[in-house]
Amino acid sequence: MLFWQMWLAIVTLSWNPTHLQTHTRTVFLYYIFFFSLSLLFAVKSKHTLALFFYISIYFFLSLLFAVKVYLVHLHCFLQKKTHPPPSRKEMAREKIKIRKIDNITARQVTFSKRRRGLLKKAEELAVLCDADVALVIFSATGKLFEYASSSMPELLEKYKLHSNNNVVDKVDDSLNLQLQESDQTRMGKELLDKNRELSQLRGEDLHGLTLEELQRLETLLEGGLNRVIRTKDERISNEISTLQQKGFRLMEENKHLKQQMLTLTSNGKRPRTRGVELDNVATNPDDQGQSSDSVTTNVCSCSSGPPPEDDCSDTALKLALPFN
Repeated sequence: MLFWQMWLAIVTLSWNPTHLQTHTRTVFLYYIFFFSLSLLFAVKSKHTLALFFYISIYFFLSLLFAVKVYLVHLHCFLQKKTHPPPSRKEMAREKIKIRKIDNITARQVTFSKRRRGLLKKAEELAVLCDADVALVIFSATGKLFEYASSSMPELLEKYKLHSNNNVVDKVDDSLNLQLQESDQTRMGKELLDKNRELSQLRGEDLHGLTLEELQRLETLLEGGLNRVIRTKDERISNEISTLQQKGFRLMEENKHLKQQMLTLTSNGKRPRTRGVELDNVATNPDDQGQSSDSVTTNVCSCSSGPPPEDDCSDTALKLALPFN
């Protein structure tokens, strides 16, 4: 019995303070249990010396135990004061660096665990959200692992169709954008060239031109000036021919009027104009010819002169003979 008590005391005193703090109640119960057994044995043996010896040993061990517990509590108090307990952030799980696992066995174990977790998450996503999920995994050895919520071929065909549509749309958008940019660049360049040519035709912005370019510009301007002069001459000749045709037409009308005058004169009627009496018209043929010549001269002078054609038209109307 004494041997077990000594062993319990040695183990108690040699424990780590942290462990002793954790198991203080258990050790104290052990002491009470062994003390009761020893006391019962001493009383039954009726040896006063043995009883005194057991009580002395227990008193000494209890004193050592009390000192040890006090020191442990003092150590823990000082440790808490100098080293406060870690916060929740510090107690959180450390982040694992994502890199290739060098150990092949550990790599295979990690692959198996992560693969099962990934397949489980894919299945949960398909069930909870009613989504079409397809998962394809190839291991390092080339082994295939797959999961599909409905049918893998249907999901792959759907994915291909969606990918092709996206690619076509992206290609069309990029081509249209490139065409628009090229058209804008080309039109901007053409606009700058035309503005520069126009300013050069006006005689501006000629400092950067070489001698050959100046000669070419001079030839261009001379050709343009000749075309302008030619067009002006054509317009003038056309107007002259138009006026001549009007003069000939007025002369024909004048001849027709003279014949009407002769006819009326031969019938004994005296022609009158509107508010103007034709006194110069003679009844004999000589006088009639003279008056006709004077009228013809007036009409020709009206048609060949520069006055407007409205005046000649008024003259022709005045020569009309109203019938009384």
